[in-house]
Amino acid sequence: MNTDEIVKELSQLAISSGKLNPAEAERKALLNEVAAYANRFISGLDKVKGFVEKEVADLSIKNNTSAIGDLLLQYQTEVAENGINAASPKHLGYIPGGGVFASALADFIVAVTNPFASAYFASPGAAHMENKVVDWLKSVFLFPENSVGCLTSGGSVSTLIAFTAARDKFQIKNEKITGSVVYLSEQVHHSTQKALRIIGLEDVIIRYIPIDKEHRIIPNSLNELIIKDKANGLNPFLIIATAGTTDTGTVDPLNEIADVAGLHHLWFHIDGAYGGFFILSSKKELFKGIERADSLIVDPHKGLFLPYGVGAVLVKDSDAVLHSHYYTANYMQDANNVELLKSPANLSPELTKHFRGLRVWLPLQLHGTEPFIACLEEKLLLTKYFRIQLNQRGFCTGPEPDLSVSYFWYPFILDEDQNNRLLMQEIHRDGAVFLSSSIIDGRFVIRMAILAFRTKKETIDEAVEMIERCLKKVQQNLQQP
Repeated sequence: MNTDEIVKELSQLAISSGKLNPAEAERKALLNEVAAYANRFISGLDKVKGFVEKEVADLSIKNNTSAIGDLLLQYQTEVAENGINAASPKHLGYIPGGGVFASALADFIVAVTNPFASAYFASPGAAHMENKVVDWLKSVFLFPENSVGCLTSGGSVSTLIAFTAARDKFQIKNEKITGSVVYLSEQVHHSTQKALRIIGLEDVIIRYIPIDKEHRIIPNSLNELIIKDKANGLNPFLIIATAGTTDTGTVDPLNEIADVAGLHHLWFHIDGAYGGFFILSSKKELFKGIERADSLIVDPHKGLFLPYGVGAVLVKDSDAVLHSHYYTANYMQDANNVELLKSPANLSPELTKHFRGLRVWLPLQLHGTEPFIACLEEKLLLTKYFRIQLNQRGFCTGPEPDLSVSYFWYPFILDEDQNNRLLMQEIHRDGAVFLSSSIIDGRFVIRMAILAFRTKKETIDEAVEMIERCLKKVQQNLQQP
């Protein structure tokens, strides 16, 4: 092609490609429709079910165009109204996410401005903001100033970062893997075993620490296991405790476990993904010893009620984290002189990453911490209220939880497990409020996980009414009380 032909072709392509950069009037029109949809969605949350199960229509991408209103309607019917309504106050099943509106605004701003937060050189302000969020987390959990951390997509990636640092600190590789020991509770989140497998430690020895009747790790039993393993020539290196189990809402005795870890010079990791932020509440005493962990994970998209997609990890040994994650390339040489720890990419497997800092920073700056703390206190009281209501109606409940997750079952005269499964199925069919199930101590139970910031007393009352309604249906079918 000669120059004239190139210029003509570029002129034609500019017209077509320009559709990706709409003019201000079109942007305003799009924003108005999206804002109207968002307001309708939020205003209607109290009126819709917490769970709906239906087939998804065809969402294939085809080479045609559609109006934004039609696309929003399709989103509403096929996504927002199908499955668990995770923004709803009626999500009491798995650990609920949040959806604080200020975070949604933050994500919109981030998507428009599109800073590359992974490298300090590329966006000093974005990287600095993420680091300031990490500094705030260090102050909340009393981690030293020279510890490091980063914001991640959630607890699974946070766990990967922490475990990789522990692995590299203790040089668990090659033939050393099969003789190394990890200690954890049966109540640990399944992302723990998954992370060990992903980082090449599938063949380590996993010891399940005995737990008491409240589902907490027994520190003396942990100590005995370690002593026995050492005597047998094994290599203990990692202890995992939980600050808020997802099944039972339990906080392990962190300070006593830290004593055992210190005695044997093992890496002490705490999973606070669900429960960590309750340290801001009246339950603070339960978290004594959390500051003694070598690594800690927390999920702002749980305990700070933010939208899904933001976790955090704190690690005291910066050298171990840098050893695992710091690499460079020729095309990044302009950033080489920047201090390594200022760039989040040096502390994470992610190089290209969503700028998560603003979705945490903006709500905290806009609202302060007081409303977040009030929400946490509210969830603790709602859990007590829920349990009382169930007990008054003849249900059995598990041990008093430390936090806002508990479980219950109905004492059917015959086939208790099977009939509670039928009750769970009926609850899902009803869908007014979403609950989930688990197996605890060999018993099928129904879980209540109260953490959504929109959940209020009225939600719990509706849940109790639904459970009574569903129980009556099961009993009628069984013809037994």
